[in-house]
Amino acid sequence: MTLADLPEIQIKRHMRATSLKLRVEPNQIRLTVPVFCTQKQIQNFLDQSTDWLIETWQKQQNQVNNQEKTLPDSLKLFNLNNEIKIVYQKQKSSFIWDEKSLTLSVSDRDPEQYLRIFIIAYAKTYLPICLTEISRKIGLSFEKCTIRQPKTRWGSCSVRKDIMLNSALVLCEKKLVEYVCIHELAHTKYFDHSIQFWTEVEKHDSNFKNNRKELKAIQMPFWWR
Repeated sequence: MTLADLPEIQIKRHMRATSLKLRVEPNQIRLTVPVFCTQKQIQNFLDQSTDWLIETWQKQQNQVNNQEKTLPDSLKLFNLNNEIKIVYQKQKSSFIWDEKSLTLSVSDRDPEQYLRIFIIAYAKTYLPICLTEISRKIGLSFEKCTIRQPKTRWGSCSVRKDIMLNSALVLCEKKLVEYVCIHELAHTKYFDHSIQFWTEVEKHDSNFKNNRKELKAIQMPFWWR
């Protein structure tokens, strides 16, 4: 396998980037580069990273191919102590959520899609609540919170202090959700990844380095991608 056999590398110039960074996902490869990085510098970096890229891409594809494609009969959501039970059955509604019994009934017409729809709806309800609670706790305010489904980011913060959170966060451990919230709230104070920014993050999450590593290693289930 060569670079030519890999999917087209998505190159993104970012004003906050200080170095070239590659990210390999199950369905794409992204390269983040500083705004003034030249094409020659990008190509040299890719040439030096060829072996790592090929090896990492192959590992990713093997994991995807080997993953059991069976819909889950239970899920652990970030803000619940117990797993929710999932039942697939014939019904008119795409899903029916019973919060008291922690039971989710999903239509068997298109269960993968309806399971995703439930996760997105759940995220839109509970992730803004989590962000607001942490904002009050650490004293960093934001303007608006939106919930979306980006492929490569867990969250983002605009210069207007609007924060976006990835709906897939509800499938993560609570400590990781809290880390992402703290990370994005810290950007309302420092709109970069400077030493001051990471100091602010560490002030509110002393274990942020491990949490960051865990987030990067997460593989989403086949029905979510």
